[in-house]
Amino acid sequence: AIFFFVVGLFSLASLQAQEAKTLFVNIPDSLTPLLTKVNREDCIDFLESKMKAQVENRFGKKSEMTELGTDYVRMQMSPQTSWQMKVLALSDTTKVVCLVSTACAPACDSSIQFYTTDWKELPLSDFITALPVMNNFLNTPDSTSSYEYSEARLQADMLLMKADLSATDHTLTFTLATPEYMEKETAEKLKPFIRRPIVYIWKEGGFSIDS
Repeated sequence: AIFFFVVGLFSLASLQAQEAKTLFVNIPDSLTPLLTKVNREDCIDFLESKMKAQVENRFGKKSEMTELGTDYVRMQMSPQTSWQMKVLALSDTTKVVCLVSTACAPACDSSIQFYTTDWKELPLSDFITALPVMNNFLNTPDSTSSYEYSEARLQADMLLMKADLSATDHTLTFTLATPEYMEKETAEKLKPFIRRPIVYIWKEGGFSIDS
C-alpha cells in the first residue's frame, strides 16, 4: 500500500510539474525577457487571490497576466505585445508547451514555438505541417469582381497573421492581419474576399486544420 501511495505521490507531482503555472514560473528568462521569476510568481499569486495580476517588468513598465488555467497562460506583456502558453498532451504521460508571441505595430503578427516541459525547443514542423498561406484566407472572386480583387490582392504583398491559443479547448486560430497595414481604401477593397479565421485543432500530437 505504501508503494502505491508513493507512486501516486510521484505521479501527482509529475502532473503538477506539467501544470501551466509551474511551467510558467520555471520558464527560462530568455523566453520571457520582460519578466523576472519574481514577476511570474507574483502574477500567479495575484490572480489566484482574485487581484489584478499587474507587475512592473524589467523595463519599469506594466505587464499583466490576463488568464491562468491548468493548461493555459495569457500575458499582456505591453500595450503592443501579448504572449500565450498552452500545455498540450502528446501521450498519456508526455506533454509539450506551445508558445504564441504577438506584436502589433499597428498590424499584428504572431510567432509560434514548441518546447518540451523542461524547455528544450522542438521543431515547429513536428507539430504544424503547414501554416496558413495568404490564399487560405481569401475567397477567389467570380468574374464580375475579379478586377477589384486583383488590384487589392497586389497590395496585400505581406502575410501578417495573428495566432490565438484557446483557453478553453485545444484550438489555434489564425486571423489575417495584412489589411491592418494596407492603405485604408485598398484594405476595404480586399475585405469582401476575406474568409473567416482559420482554425487548427490539436489531435494525435499535432495541429491540423479543423475540417
